[in-house]
Amino acid sequence: MEGFFFIHLIVYHVFQSGLPGFLTPSGLHFPPCPSQGGQRFLVEMAAPLTLLLILAVTIRAALFRSNLAELIAERVEVVSPITAWKRVVEGLALLDLGVSPYSGDVFHETPLIIYLFHFVVDYAEITFMLADVITAVALYMAVKDYNKQVFRKQKFALEADRYPLDCLELIRSPKEMYYIPLKVAMFYLLNPFTILSCVAKSTCGLNNAVVALFILSTIKGNALLSAIFLCLATYQSIYPLTLCAPAMLYLMQRQYIPVNFRRASFWWFIAQYLFMYLGSLFVLICLSFFLLGSWDYMPSVYGFILSVPDLTPNIGLFWYFFAEMFEHFRLFFLCVFQINVFFYTIPLSVKLKEHPVFLIFMQLAVISIFKSYPTVGDIALYMAFLPVWSHLHRFLRNIFLVSCVLLACSTLFPVLWHLWIYAGSANSNFYYAITLLFNVAQILLVSDYFYAFLRREHHLTYGLYLKRKDGSEATLVLK
Repeated sequence: MEGFFFIHLIVYHVFQSGLPGFLTPSGLHFPPCPSQGGQRFLVEMAAPLTLLLILAVTIRAALFRSNLAELIAERVEVVSPITAWKRVVEGLALLDLGVSPYSGDVFHETPLIIYLFHFVVDYAEITFMLADVITAVALYMAVKDYNKQVFRKQKFALEADRYPLDCLELIRSPKEMYYIPLKVAMFYLLNPFTILSCVAKSTCGLNNAVVALFILSTIKGNALLSAIFLCLATYQSIYPLTLCAPAMLYLMQRQYIPVNFRRASFWWFIAQYLFMYLGSLFVLICLSFFLLGSWDYMPSVYGFILSVPDLTPNIGLFWYFFAEMFEHFRLFFLCVFQINVFFYTIPLSVKLKEHPVFLIFMQLAVISIFKSYPTVGDIALYMAFLPVWSHLHRFLRNIFLVSCVLLACSTLFPVLWHLWIYAGSANSNFYYAITLLFNVAQILLVSDYFYAFLRREHHLTYGLYLKRKDGSEATLVLK
């Protein structure tokens, strides 16, 4: 696992260092794209992506055939009571016997998942590798389109002289933006967390593919597909419901609809999007009922996610806290813990209403930290977006410390698990301590990027070198 991390970091630094530029003499244009008659751009970007996909599939295929596959599939950091493959297999066995897979307390995935694998169970390894490929390609295409929009807005702002003269060094160049889509795909496919999740055949990989397709549909401006894929993601795990706000904000920007409560166009768009979203959700719920012939899946899937009855250790915050909780306090603190995922949506949406793509990144991070049964596959999805914000590095304050903590925690997870479960020389406090530190590091990472993003936007508005009224240098403080 540590070796994968080092490979990941080495490849990233190779990409960060002296790459051949693709700037035109003016430095303000992207390389020629197919719509402008140039096929070279398409070939240059398709070839590295194809090689990356081949490398990623090869690594996964080799691990599937190794003795490590069974070990990885048992790791509590990689699978949860919801996403574990062995539970899907048991659910399939019950289904084949004519028994509802939700009759016991084993299977907690959605009906569509079990019926999907009812037909492709013999090709499960290919299915999970294909899910990772779909996720990476969708993220690649989404970021590529997003970068074009960012560059276009930046060009218009430069032509209108909206930026102070002393902050021109903050302007993003085509050279630094050119390889970002490829870096995003690389960060997802070669991330050790993603690889482990795929080899363990965790259904988290399927959820990530649906979320990635939702992001692609949203950035492409397709409201119908955006609502459908968001509905699928919500159907799978409830928490992606919070992505509804950034999706609507982004689509309204694309259609030049102002975020104004007094405008009829604002409410009409929200009504349209919610109608498509809720209509799709209604169809999925009815389809699930039609497949099973009962509503047994509702408490077994969504009730299980919200009530957290299974306290199997994982990398989340719930299991240890509720194992020590008195029963009569359980409902209150359960509501407090669950509301964390949804609570931050409103303030973040207000603050980042002009930057919905960054809001999607923030919401994905919040979900992966505060959901009831997180796995490393959830973390891999939002970490894939880190190259998109590479221009914020100069404003990050704790990136080295946080990176070291995340790396150390990832290494110590299996060590402390072995000491607790097998050696008997440690207890649950040791494992939860490293889990707590891991989540604190994630919170620091996300808050650091949030601070850096807001600081850069402030400098683009008021200038890079701030002065007080008396002419002395001012210090920017985020409140």
